[in-house]
Amino acid sequence: MDLYDAINNRVSVRAFGPGEVPEAIVKKLLEAAVRAPTAGNLQPWRFYVVRDPGVKRKLAGAAGGPSFMEQAPVVIVVTVDLDVAAHGYGSRGETLFAIQDTAAAVENILLSVVAEGFGACWVGAFDEEAASRALGLPPGIRPVAMVPIGRPASVRDRTRREPFEKYTEYV
Repeated sequence: MDLYDAINNRVSVRAFGPGEVPEAIVKKLLEAAVRAPTAGNLQPWRFYVVRDPGVKRKLAGAAGGPSFMEQAPVVIVVTVDLDVAAHGYGSRGETLFAIQDTAAAVENILLSVVAEGFGACWVGAFDEEAASRALGLPPGIRPVAMVPIGRPASVRDRTRREPFEKYTEYV
């Protein structure tokens, strides 16, 4: 799929139909994720691929209980190793670059999901401590985003976006 088609066809999918996400596709998504830009090429991200229904249930609970989290065949949890992010950049690396790096990785995942004919949703509203417990994360590994992935149960219209001119200044 053309990059611009993937960008224009990406929507947040919150209902998944039957069918698995093959491991080969998951690997392609993760390969796309690690191709994202990263400050100082530190690559502080860590990815947790969740297929276990019990863990997905706990992650859904950490996010306030959206059923689509459990319904998705796979959830990729994007985390950041704060020690790695801080290396060479100190607190700026830990508080800013860690978020920028993982956000770029998540966007690569989302666009790759569309290119592969699947759907996903970027979940960022969740209790980090509960998500950490669900995954058994060690100290210093911070969960930043959860991305449930599967076949969309239905086709959704793309949400309306304002024209870029509304938000752009030329100087």
